[in-house]
Parts: sequence; structure tokens; C-alpha cells
Amino acid sequence: MNTPAKPVIGISCGDLNGIGVELIIKTFSDNRILEMCTPVVFGSNKVINFYRKTIPESSTFNYQNIKDFSRLNPKQVNVFNCWEDDVAVTPGQLTEAGGKYAIMSLQSAVAALKQKQIEGLVTAPIHKKNIQSSEFSFTGHTPYLKNIFAVNDVVMMLCAGDFRVALVTEHLPISEVAGNITKEAIVSKLNIINKSLQKDFGIDKPRIAVLGLNPHAGDEGLVGAEEETIIKPAIKEAKNSNILAVGPYSADAFFARSYHTKFDAVLAMYHDQGLIPFKSLAISEGINFTAGLPAVRTSPDHGVAFDISGKDKADTSSFLAALLECRNIIQQRTYFEDNRKNPVRKITAESFARMEDEEIRES
Repeated sequence: MNTPAKPVIGISCGDLNGIGVELIIKTFSDNRILEMCTPVVFGSNKVINFYRKTIPESSTFNYQNIKDFSRLNPKQVNVFNCWEDDVAVTPGQLTEAGGKYAIMSLQSAVAALKQKQIEGLVTAPIHKKNIQSSEFSFTGHTPYLKNIFAVNDVVMMLCAGDFRVALVTEHLPISEVAGNITKEAIVSKLNIINKSLQKDFGIDKPRIAVLGLNPHAGDEGLVGAEEETIIKPAIKEAKNSNILAVGPYSADAFFARSYHTKFDAVLAMYHDQGLIPFKSLAISEGINFTAGLPAVRTSPDHGVAFDISGKDKADTSSFLAALLECRNIIQQRTYFEDNRKNPVRKITAESFARMEDEEIRES
């Protein structure tokens, strides 16, 4: 393994017909990234070469093929070939092959993560429909990782700098949300969030806001009872465990009045309650982080984008932010375990862009 300053980070390629491979090539065409991590792409050199032909700036993207982790080159992208098949790549199409090989990439990357051959993982987007099979019956990365690492619970946390939104329920139909909002679920999520903010983000005494489930946070029981019977008791129990949780807040007023800026994280009850304001405010640099795992996993906060796949139109902002945040969290965990306080020099997509501007001016 490399030093914490330059960790080995794995990247799964996502749906072969989506924008994942394009994001990988464009991001690592900037060779300064190789000063921050040693990347290992789990996929196929044949797929890499297919997309290189569609990207003019890919001439600076250099890689080597590896079959084992003893031959990592820290000065190049390392492509770990998970298959040798000639796969039909059809950008923008939802195909069985696109999902099949996305899962092969993911499973190979996660195996390396569990065996500590890589120190973190960035996952490119998959499509929830074509990944389903008798061997893979998960709705996405988060439940799969929870299962494969055999942990009791995890938290889907969207991050953009100091703005973090976590979810109690994830990919559930609205008709099933209320039935899955329990005191036990909220307390579990708050415990994971609190520990993650300390261990992964270097925040000694985190402040966590909790949103209500119903309009106006229930209006004291007039518009639903969940706030009074479930959410408030959960917050009280968390406080008894020395977690600084506050709420429940009415979701619309909370974000409209920028209350999220006063907290280190926000716990939303369901997917769209948290992700609509997050994606509206975070613009293109939001990332997804799976809190509660023994290993570090991040991803961009968008999907496969079939409509622009293969057209050299993919924006790397969120993927780059996910890569840099993965690096930052790996370092922060190392320092946390060594009982050192916040020595991590965090590199964000914004600061990375400033570095580029400064280099251009100096030249």
C-alpha cells in the first residue's frame, strides 16, 4: 500500500454504455491527479480504448494493464482487466451487457477493497434496471455494499463541501416511506452520521439537523403523527447518547432559510426530501458517500446519462469531487485512528480548479 498522502483508489467503470468510462478518461487525462492518488480502474482495456477514440483530449491519458496488485505503477492509471471478452459497447443504450459487465467491475473492485488491495473506491454510475439478476438483486451500490461488508446499517450521505444531507430511507416508493420511518431507524442513522462526521470529516462535536416527515413537520400532530410519536422520541434518545441532534424541522422552510448552513449534516426522511434541495444547492459538485462502512466509498451524485454518452459532453465535476473526497476521507481516517487532530489538507474540486487557474497565469 502507498502512504496515506497518496492512497491507492479503485474505480469501477459503471454501465459500459453510460458516461462512466468517459468520466474516468477525462479526469485522469489531467496528470496532476496522479500526484494525489494511485488509481486502479476495474474494467477492460478494450472498453477504455473504445471511449478514448471519442475524446480528443485523451492523448494525455496513459495507462498500463495489470493482473495483480504487486505491479501497480503510481505514475500511471492502472487498468485491472476483469474480463477478456469482446463486449459490444453501444453508448446510450440500455442493454443486458451494459449491466452485466458493470456488476463484474463492481464485484472485482469490492473484492479488492475487502482484501485491502485498494484503500478506497469510487463507483461510476450503474443503471438500476439492467443490473438485476439472480446473482445481484440490489437496488444500487449502497444496499449491495451494506450486504457485502455485513454491517447492520449504513447511511447514504450526499456531500458538497460542508453541506451534507443524509437519508433515513433511500430508493423506496413514496407509498412505503412512512412505514419505514421508525425510531430505531432514525437513531441508527444518527449514530452512524455522528461517528462519521468525527472520524471521516474531523468534526469533534457535530451538529445534526433532523427533518420532519409531514408538511410543516406535522404541525404538532395536525398533519400527521410521526413527528410526535417517532421522530421527536428518536431525537431525544440520540441526545441521551450525547449526539447533538436538533429538530424536527419543516423541510421547505429549513432549506429556504438556509438553516442547513448552521449544521454539519441534515438527516432527511426520504430520497426526494433530501436530494432535491441538495442537488439544487450543490449544483454539479455533489458526491455520494456511504457512511458506516469499514472502507471508504464515494461516487458522483448523478446517473448514467445515456442521452449524452459517447458524445464527449460529460461534465467531470462531480466525479472529480468524489475522487478527491475519497482521498480526503482515507487520510482523515488515518489521522483519526492515530489520535491526531485535523491535519488533513483537503483538496476539493473548487480548490483543484483554482490550482489550474494559477498554473495558467504563471505560464
